[in-house]
Amino acid sequence: MAATTVQLWWWSTCSSTSNLSTSFMGHKCRCFKSSFAIPGPPSISNHCLSSSQSVASHSPLRASRREFLSILLSAVGSFTLQVGGLALADIASDFKQYIDRLDGYYFRYPEGWIQVRGAGADIFFRNPVNLDENVCVEISSPSSSQYKGLNDLGSPDEAAVKVLRQYLTEFMSTRLGVRRESSIISAASRIADDGKFYYDIEVNVKSYANEQEMAVMPQDRVVQLEWDRRYLSVLGVENNRLYELRLQVPEKILAEEEKDLRGVMDSFRVIKI
Repeated sequence: MAATTVQLWWWSTCSSTSNLSTSFMGHKCRCFKSSFAIPGPPSISNHCLSSSQSVASHSPLRASRREFLSILLSAVGSFTLQVGGLALADIASDFKQYIDRLDGYYFRYPEGWIQVRGAGADIFFRNPVNLDENVCVEISSPSSSQYKGLNDLGSPDEAAVKVLRQYLTEFMSTRLGVRRESSIISAASRIADDGKFYYDIEVNVKSYANEQEMAVMPQDRVVQLEWDRRYLSVLGVENNRLYELRLQVPEKILAEEEKDLRGVMDSFRVIKI
């Protein structure tokens, strides 16, 4: 039976985002068209849908709109998507993939993590068991910056200084008695399987606070460690924009989570749009 070509239109919106160098606001809304062929009779598989679906054979003239959409979505899910040289069908079962075709990036994240909306980043996922462990992506504004490559940031070491400075700015507190200590753990560049350069940067930030800053006696103003975190970042440039994938994890659980976090870092790709 001959294949049927289907054209699908949809709208996509994103919430306001921020970036490494400039905070910016605004909503993005674009219309897209996708065309693909559905062979008949369709062979239904389930790569992208969250639950399996079984589709009975119907005459196209008698099929309801719900049945047609079910067939359409199942057909879309049957395709294996290739991004940056990594087939999604090859992704381990304990990871999920996130693809943003509007802004042009891709990464995978642990399966149990949940999306948090309104967090300020372009996308944000959090470990529901340990809320201090999360991953987000931030993108520079196309109207305020035109990046040609990672060299615009300097060497990996120079980029690490800028990243750490940005973090400390974000973590500034108006509370009395709060002190932050930070250090750069590592900074390196690499070429991924998509042929593009990426910077991998790791920093540590510690926060100390005095819960009784207004105490009269000095011995009552005891400074204690509030939190101790590792930040693992991957920087990439595409579409004249700077992309940053940022992972946050408490230092005390880094060793047990490191393998998965490295997998998230290694999976990050920027995509030409």
